[in-house]
Amino acid sequence: MAKVITRRALLGGLGASLASPAFANAPELSIRPAPKLLDFSKRLIPSADRLIADANLGGKIGFVVADAMTGQILEAHSPVLPLPPASVAKAITAVYGISALGLEHSFETQVIATGPIEAGVVQGDLVLVGGGDPTLDTNALATLVKALKQKSVMTIKGDFIVYGHGLPYQRMIDPEQPDHLGYNPAVSGLNLNYNRVHFEWKRAGQDFDVSMEARSDRFRPPVKMARMQIIDRKVPVYTYEDAKGVDNWTVARGALGKGGSRWLPVRRPDLYAGEVFQVLARGEGIRLPSPTARSERPEGTVLAAHRSRPLRDVTQGMLKYSTNLTAELIGLSASASRGALPDSLAASGAAMANWMNSELGARRASFQDHSGLSDQSRVSANDMVKALNSVGADGYLKGLMKDVTPLDPKGRPVNDASYGVKAKTGTLNFVSSLAGYVTAPNGKPMTFAIFTADMDRRAAIPKADRERPQGAKGWSRRSRVLQHQLLSRWALQYGD
Repeated sequence: MAKVITRRALLGGLGASLASPAFANAPELSIRPAPKLLDFSKRLIPSADRLIADANLGGKIGFVVADAMTGQILEAHSPVLPLPPASVAKAITAVYGISALGLEHSFETQVIATGPIEAGVVQGDLVLVGGGDPTLDTNALATLVKALKQKSVMTIKGDFIVYGHGLPYQRMIDPEQPDHLGYNPAVSGLNLNYNRVHFEWKRAGQDFDVSMEARSDRFRPPVKMARMQIIDRKVPVYTYEDAKGVDNWTVARGALGKGGSRWLPVRRPDLYAGEVFQVLARGEGIRLPSPTARSERPEGTVLAAHRSRPLRDVTQGMLKYSTNLTAELIGLSASASRGALPDSLAASGAAMANWMNSELGARRASFQDHSGLSDQSRVSANDMVKALNSVGADGYLKGLMKDVTPLDPKGRPVNDASYGVKAKTGTLNFVSSLAGYVTAPNGKPMTFAIFTADMDRRAAIPKADRERPQGAKGWSRRSRVLQHQLLSRWALQYGD
């Protein structure tokens, strides 16, 4: 495999050679002008073709690196080949959301009453209204409950209603993923804890104690709408059944070991949020009936409201932690603000693709969602670089992206690299991508996109094995090394 070549090491080595005894005195005759040391250094930088061959990925590879100031393409490989962007799609979602909603936009969750409060009793229904907040958690619901208590609410005369139809409901982001993956939850206008429930198991003699909770750092309310049963088997590890709004899970006893925990997806997030709100209210002495879902938003008086942090912060968190639900809710909210409410993630993804093609200079982008979880989305490296350039190398997107530490040829971090990278990563099984901005040692800004995918190997994975398929981890590691070797090459080759 080709090595990372730093200018310091290369020129230091050349300097040592020139100081050796063979070059102690000047030659009597000069055959040709002496080349600059930097010319020698560039000759030793591995070519892109050599780096691709060393990576031994198979499948397809497309990349583009461009001068961020002029847009001039400096180097490219299959630049217009459409490939799955994976979570790099979230970079476009960030721009799509901010351009429609604004950096200071926040998502609001409300509690409204359809009647007045008399002697601590709401004379009507109490409604928990979702506003598409992707960051709503159990702590926030507890704050809403306390606000009700401060208004002396003790119970209600009507129903306790949850409303999550402000955005379209979807049972899971990508139906092609296994049921138990926490990063593939349901989507609706009312969401809680990234629509995940905390499953924990502990040894209790020869058996296990099991809990299903809407856990936060302050609260651990148990939930009944998600249930777990231990079954004497080895595989499959999990099974799932929708029992009229209740998530019925089973887990293989042979997979539990001595104890542990994981987050499982929730398929009815509106009822989940409603149940947790009911449990928290009970803890404050407020009696509420079990929640019922409504598709029409009731009108009434706002008794309490919770607002998320500004979209700037929400988006930055999405890009840092690559939270799929956040991307879907930002994208759906942006599509809704631009016109008719889309009826699905696919429809909203198509709207984002049309916008990218018309507003950001892309030509053939297509999206099935806003998170990149579906492998049916397609973007070329050329279109991605055009979009990133249209936002600007000094624009808000670069500031929201995370710093990416360069890697050496063995995948180890290079903490003293002479160039900087701000980018978004993306990973699916046998799909890996990286796109963003690289600043060369001399300060030259460049925009880049690197997409790699072996779709034949991905398609051959049985659905039950898609969480950790054989060979995918090593393939992703080799892809990451290739990406960083290309970045190292570009920083040295074009950063002068």
